[in-house]
Amino acid sequence: MNPYDRSLFAGVDIGGTTTQVVLCDDGLTVLDRAETATPAAHGGPAMIRAALDALTPLLKRTPGRLTGCGVGAAGVVDSGTGHILVASDSFTGWAGFGVTDAVGEALGVPAFLDNDVNAFLYGETSGGAVRDEPDVLGITLGTGVGGALWSGGRLFTGPHGAAGEIGHIPGFGDLPCSCGGRGHLETLAAGRSIGARYAERTGRRLTAREVAGAAERGDEDALAVYRAAGAGIARAIVMTAGVVDITTVVVGGGVSRAWPLLGPVVLASLAAEPPVSGHPVRLVRSGLGADAVPVGAAARARRELAVGSPV
Repeated sequence: MNPYDRSLFAGVDIGGTTTQVVLCDDGLTVLDRAETATPAAHGGPAMIRAALDALTPLLKRTPGRLTGCGVGAAGVVDSGTGHILVASDSFTGWAGFGVTDAVGEALGVPAFLDNDVNAFLYGETSGGAVRDEPDVLGITLGTGVGGALWSGGRLFTGPHGAAGEIGHIPGFGDLPCSCGGRGHLETLAAGRSIGARYAERTGRRLTAREVAGAAERGDEDALAVYRAAGAGIARAIVMTAGVVDITTVVVGGGVSRAWPLLGPVVLASLAAEPPVSGHPVRLVRSGLGADAVPVGAAARARRELAVGSPV
């Protein structure tokens, strides 16, 4: 095939700090990528413009025909209308913004919107660590804790779009959560929570990465914080497996870089308290790393447009 005739799919990951873009072929191989700072304080149009400015050079230097574009964004989204419903206070003028209308009009191709965790799971089931697996729980450990469900080979969002959101289920103590609730998993396992829990124990304020470094050096307080995070994650996995019988869990996000600390605790906890089915849950790290969200956004676009191999 003439490379100028091939279909291309763009994927965009709009985070609070950084926006990442990829350009994929119809097999979801990443042909080119770029990143730029997210102008989160300047409103929706500025954020979309920054993403498109990063994407434009990729389109100019990559032979092919852009067929569709997917966007993964932090916050609560309406995938049907392509609007951001709820955004954190780190964004200005983002809630209510029509993402797909703006992107589709600018690029002249269909555009699709998912929240970033759903896009993460699209990426991992399309070409990552859990490719082609039918029943998966995706967990992202970053500033917050996100979750998404893949059931019967498809993303399952539920009637209100909240299926799989294990970061905000209660039963993990009584600490206040960023969402306004109390005792949610996010109070133990999110990056900012790991730093806060360490500060409560020691009076020292460190980032999650710094707490991980302290744990690796044998700091007992840091180790205790990561043990609590790992045990909480395992408990949330068992809860999910008891309700929807998932077989596999894939974990990504910045906090998952501390997997040597978290992984053994999660696995030990799952062994001590296995799912009610009696069958073990397979636990894996993200295979796509930082590409998972933008590749997953591109995968969503490819699936919706039914071009190339089915995702």
